[in-house]
Amino acid sequence: MASWKDISGVKQQIAASSAEEVTASYLETIEESRINGFVAIWDKALKAAREIDAGGHKGPLAGVPVAIKDNISTKGLSTTCSSKILQGYVPPYDAHVIEKLKAAGAVILGKTNMDEFAMGTSTESSHYGPTLNPWDTERVPGGSSGGSAAVVAAGEAPVSLGSDTGGSVRCPAAFCGVVGLKPTYGVVSRFGLISYANSLEQIGPMATTVTDIATLMDVIGGYDSRDSTSINRKNTYSDALKDDVKGLKIGVPEEYFGEGIDKNVEKAVWDAIGKYEEMGASWKKVSMPHTRYALASYYIIAMSEASSNLARFDGTRYGLRAEEGENWHTMASKTRAEGFGAEVKRRILLGTYALSAGYHDKYYLKALKVRTLVKQDFDRAFTDVDVLMAPTMPTPAFKIGEKIDDPLSLYLADVNTVPINLAGVPSISVPCGFSGGMPVGLQIMGKPFDENTILRAAYSFEQNTGHHKVRPGEVA
Repeated sequence: MASWKDISGVKQQIAASSAEEVTASYLETIEESRINGFVAIWDKALKAAREIDAGGHKGPLAGVPVAIKDNISTKGLSTTCSSKILQGYVPPYDAHVIEKLKAAGAVILGKTNMDEFAMGTSTESSHYGPTLNPWDTERVPGGSSGGSAAVVAAGEAPVSLGSDTGGSVRCPAAFCGVVGLKPTYGVVSRFGLISYANSLEQIGPMATTVTDIATLMDVIGGYDSRDSTSINRKNTYSDALKDDVKGLKIGVPEEYFGEGIDKNVEKAVWDAIGKYEEMGASWKKVSMPHTRYALASYYIIAMSEASSNLARFDGTRYGLRAEEGENWHTMASKTRAEGFGAEVKRRILLGTYALSAGYHDKYYLKALKVRTLVKQDFDRAFTDVDVLMAPTMPTPAFKIGEKIDDPLSLYLADVNTVPINLAGVPSISVPCGFSGGMPVGLQIMGKPFDENTILRAAYSFEQNTGHHKVRPGEVA
């Protein structure tokens, strides 16, 4: 049976047996799972593993199984964004990150559950039903990449890919007690990522260790001419893995410790900052005054972009098609009514309203101006400090059903993650403690393209603490 192994442990297991045997053990674990983390399994996974064994592949991920979020295109494997409207859609091409993973020898296990079209914080809006948190199956795993985090936490995959539009990698990483990185905008190609909000989203890795995050970034990062926002900038992320934070200057934004923060979460994060101080870093409080407007700005921008991006799903070319109406308009309207869930419909309507004549300047343009102010807050803070640290999420994972009927409450949960996407800077969530037996995430934010500094900070914390070693069921 598969278990909680990092990439190094999986490679040792492959060396002792075979990639096929390792892949089979993960597939067996997935089959017995009760957390609903996967929505599709690749029927060629064992064949791919056998080919790795036969060919003696020497890539950095040779034979390592990887789980993929259901909004990243995979040739020959369904990609539905966990939505009814894309049922039966099988992409004819691989996303850039999938090409890179395959070239590195990775074995794709399957597609993971997510909030429909990545719109959510709990993975409850999926057409396939909610994913359960392995730490407590009555609680959500976070979202929208909840399946990607949960399967890693449950030992159903050693590593996974998610996407982060407003916290969708970091939120489930925090709720499920794993590590999740949102790279700088443009560092990882978005080619093959089904769009929700183009100016905000990035594909990011999830794993049980910072080392594995760096390994995955070495594979999936890099320039891609098919993505107009891709940055041609070389970097070796594993070079950052040094246990040394002496002289590191940490900024602690006061606005990220606001009303509604769980006291145990606050304590765990401050204890982590204290640990950094013991290791030779220094910290100071900083102010980021426009944080209070970030959430409103984010949702106007994200919903506006979503209303445009999701217009292509109309039943004409792929996915669900409703019974033919009297004309194309009727058919498309019926298809969208039947195919989209409540949260997606809500965001399309709000986004369309914000972009409509008479309201564009009042809402969308104003949101873009606020976005600039939020980015300037980060620019100012980074003139004095090397990294910023704060809670990833203000509370531990909440109960399934607790907030699903209160969209505003769900949106407010993103208060500490959306500013990072507005500014386009990198951010990583690492386990730093527990609240009521549930994991707590420490969020480390960095300067644009300075992933190596936040990886070094995260790695040093990991080397000097044991939070990341605790598995579901091991906390009293």
